[in-house]
Amino acid sequence: MSRVAERTGYRVRAYQDRDEPDVLELLRASLGEGPAGERTPEFFRWKHLENPFGRSFMLVAEEEGRIIGLRAFLRWILRTGDRELRAVRAVDTATHPEFRGMGVFSRLTLEALGALREEADLVFNTPNAKSLPGYLKMGWRKVGRVPVWIRVRRPVTFARGLRSLDRPAARGRAGPPPGGEEASTALREEGLSLLREDAVAPGDAWATPRSSEYLRWRYGRAPGLGYRVVRDEVAGEVRGMAIYRVRPRGSLWESTIAEVIVRRGDAVTAGRLLRAAALASPVDHAAFSIPGRWAGSGVRRAGYLRAPRGMTLVAKTLTEGIEPDPKQMGSWALSLGDLEVF
Repeated sequence: MSRVAERTGYRVRAYQDRDEPDVLELLRASLGEGPAGERTPEFFRWKHLENPFGRSFMLVAEEEGRIIGLRAFLRWILRTGDRELRAVRAVDTATHPEFRGMGVFSRLTLEALGALREEADLVFNTPNAKSLPGYLKMGWRKVGRVPVWIRVRRPVTFARGLRSLDRPAARGRAGPPPGGEEASTALREEGLSLLREDAVAPGDAWATPRSSEYLRWRYGRAPGLGYRVVRDEVAGEVRGMAIYRVRPRGSLWESTIAEVIVRRGDAVTAGRLLRAAALASPVDHAAFSIPGRWAGSGVRRAGYLRAPRGMTLVAKTLTEGIEPDPKQMGSWALSLGDLEVF
């Protein structure tokens, strides 16, 4: 009998705050360091405990006092018009390498879904090609491809590094100056309140409500992610802002534009912000995502072309009769900041 087959005595229980050091060690062993580099307690607490939508739902698998698996669901709110949807995002799935092949992922997921049916209407995430089959097997539905738009700044360098985009980036190498303002400063200003209500998506698609509290948590207080802001102002009035971060992608440097916030229908300001965010730092390219039916000539005029691939969005409904139907791509209005793995 194999060593894995002998190990069947683990139990599943709720995460407790005292588990933090062991969970961080598990995440490092299973997934490596995170998007901010080192997996710190501050990043973990910001992500899972300080979220304005609520504390994450987390289960751990434990064998003889040792944590061998984690399943975390980040709480999220989606809104369209005057309707609100309680959602969770499937994140931070980890099984210790020594315990793979024991069904830890499946058991944690199924037990979590059973508990979440009383607390959430929908689960969504953007799995990679390796994990996608596992989600489909457990009832997730493939919604479609979220379009990503690219503006290339350095064509020769970008062409040389294109194949490296899916590989882990080398840590520790010096990057370009980020430009813009620090988000932690820019998002404290009162001008933000002029934008937040007008910036929601049209009333026929699910979108994240961008309250001041949410924006400050997501971008202003994110440890180690270094979000920046460029603003568009006319006569001292803030007309819009773009939130982005400079990060390594394989051998390249990318400005990931997480949000472009303008008053509803103001495509001119959105175009100016997309150009400004792309040019704020001497990166190789900039990336931005916008729902396909709202991505018109304005995005192309800002110098962006649609990438041949995108992110695969999957969803599992826990409540019947949700309208608009989240299993349809046209029912979503998500930004890159809603979808990037953090």
